[in-house]
Amino acid sequence: MYGALWRVLPGPWWIRVLILLVLAAAVLYGLLFYVFPWVSQFVNPLDVTVG
Repeated sequence: MYGALWRVLPGPWWIRVLILLVLAAAVLYGLLFYVFPWVSQFVNPLDVTVG
């Protein structure tokens, strides 16, 4: 999968690395500011049931 992604990206290797870093940063931004706050509404860390 990573090899196929690497071959699809345009440009020399340093532009490919830059594109992948920007994509990774965008995914992390989306997770931290949109997905995780939305999921935290449904998860209550104080509601623990042990044994």
